[in-house]
Amino acid sequence: MARWEIKNVNIAGVSMAVPEHTVKTAEIDLFTQEEAEVFDKTVGIKSRHIAPDTMCASDMCQAAGEKLLEELGWEKESIDALIFESVTGDYRTPPTSCLLQDRMGLSEDCFCVDIPMGCCGCMYAIVVAGNLLTTGQIKRALLLVGDTALRMGSMKDKSRVPLFGDGGTALALEYDETANNIIIDFHTFGKGSEALMTPHGGFRHPVTPESFEYEDFGNGIVRAPIHTMINGMNVFSFAISRPPKSVEKFLADYNIDRNTDVDYFLIHQANKMIVDRVVKKLKLPLEKVPYNLEEFGNLGGASIPSLMVTRIANKLRSEETTILGSSFGLGLSWGTMLLKTKPMVVPELILLKR
Repeated sequence: MARWEIKNVNIAGVSMAVPEHTVKTAEIDLFTQEEAEVFDKTVGIKSRHIAPDTMCASDMCQAAGEKLLEELGWEKESIDALIFESVTGDYRTPPTSCLLQDRMGLSEDCFCVDIPMGCCGCMYAIVVAGNLLTTGQIKRALLLVGDTALRMGSMKDKSRVPLFGDGGTALALEYDETANNIIIDFHTFGKGSEALMTPHGGFRHPVTPESFEYEDFGNGIVRAPIHTMINGMNVFSFAISRPPKSVEKFLADYNIDRNTDVDYFLIHQANKMIVDRVVKKLKLPLEKVPYNLEEFGNLGGASIPSLMVTRIANKLRSEETTILGSSFGLGLSWGTMLLKTKPMVVPELILLKR
């Protein structure tokens, strides 16, 4: 079973940076006014922060990371591991984490690694960093999680354009023998991987002139093989079935009472229909399930840390907080995570100018 109970690791802080530029769903040319209103009610995404072409995920993550280190009072030389989780790195090679090590002025002794796991990426990064830290061989890790996922798709694809926002987050983890265990449970359904895929551009199907030939699939979906595609029905079916079952088993395995033992349930902000259905299936107390998709859209792996910064920051700053997270996406993969955090540093949301 892919489950970890990570000891001696504390989340010392979390931060987030987004572009200041926003796009409202009602302003998207692909929609009529009536369609925009229906989308608003069902999918729930009213606006998103969108990066200019000159801004990469790494830029937003770097801004979030540097602000977090500053407010924590951590010296850059004290960072032993840097993990960059994103599907929109700066280049195919080298790994963006190595570029960030230089740009941020971190030590040459810093362990660097990229993780391209999409919407579950934050949990994957915590597992990797947590297992590096748990023995005390290293003391501090910085996790940078973010994407500019909108630009991976076709701007003529009505099924995808309105969903994704841009943003970068940072989490600071440290070795701490007094920390509560971090428990994370993972699952993979590779058979369903084609539901979220970029068909061309890798080494299985390298870029050719055909990669840029657009095809009209109907219902406002126009894209080329170089663009990331979403099979909406398959993703919806997956998201409302496998992840809730895993959460239910997780709650039972650890004898967790969803009404009294958890302060917040942080559900990946894919869209309102999915989150609402997951909440209903699990019979979660609505007051314990924050949403921010209406303001930021789907932020991929940054979704859960973004909820921490934008919706529950005051509690995180002031008192111990029990969080149960559920993420699902690319792979197809999904995970459940239990955190019992100490009071932590949470800087205000950073707005980046062009």
